[in-house]
Amino acid sequence: SFGLYCYDFTGQLQWETDFGDMDVFLDFGEGSSPALHDNTLFINWDHQGQSFIIALDKQTGKEKWRTERDEISTWTTPVVALSEPPQVIVSANNKTCGYDVETGGLIWSAAGLTKNTIPSPVFADGIVYVASGYDGEMLQAIRAKGASGDVTDSDSIVWQHQKDAPYVPSLLLYGDMLYALKSNKGIVSCFDAKTGKVHYGPERLKSLKGIYASPVAANGKVYFVGRQGNCLVLKHSHDFEILAENRLEDRFDASPAIVGDQLYLRGHKYLYCISE
Repeated sequence: SFGLYCYDFTGQLQWETDFGDMDVFLDFGEGSSPALHDNTLFINWDHQGQSFIIALDKQTGKEKWRTERDEISTWTTPVVALSEPPQVIVSANNKTCGYDVETGGLIWSAAGLTKNTIPSPVFADGIVYVASGYDGEMLQAIRAKGASGDVTDSDSIVWQHQKDAPYVPSLLLYGDMLYALKSNKGIVSCFDAKTGKVHYGPERLKSLKGIYASPVAANGKVYFVGRQGNCLVLKHSHDFEILAENRLEDRFDASPAIVGDQLYLRGHKYLYCISE
């Protein structure tokens, strides 16, 4: 575990913070990224030792608060929900939890996910969407706005499905539709985000044999990148429709990034920029 580092845009180190050594399940390594909101960085540190979530001042790296967690290794990145009250949400093996962004106090929790939780939560319109797909499958839509205490068996669980959930890739929320890959396979389902109704799926993406990268979307199109270099473009629609298939002679595990009209892909050999 090397810690967290802050650099300016000239490459000069501004500060660094060491959180100790992470004891990760089966030496899988670390996978959670920092989440940034205003002047605060949130770090999820779930491992086989004492787990915690920590908030740091982004300018100095100084600790603002730290809250211990009863979790073992997860690889999820926190999401900041501008709800009432504002909260940082972490999905995990035992419970998905919402913490007060200012104090780190636990606001609510909900059980239901399976172990080895990797997909990061996504949030919109007061609802957080979480998933896990190892040793069981679960998709949950949880109303974070107004939630308090243990909401596992309450109407804060808007809907849930115990199938067709991702193991490594995160969910994609695009407009009022939620896209989910099954395990690490090239099999996709599309749901109505508000109700959980299945628009289509599971549908096989035939040229994608395995997927670690999370899907991304822009301009009415959804992009799925496979580990063997293939990319499928789907129409953002209630109906399953493949618009294009492309291939690069590389392997891809990292999620694509979209900036303006440019698509960035980080392969095992090269960094690619796709644009008109």
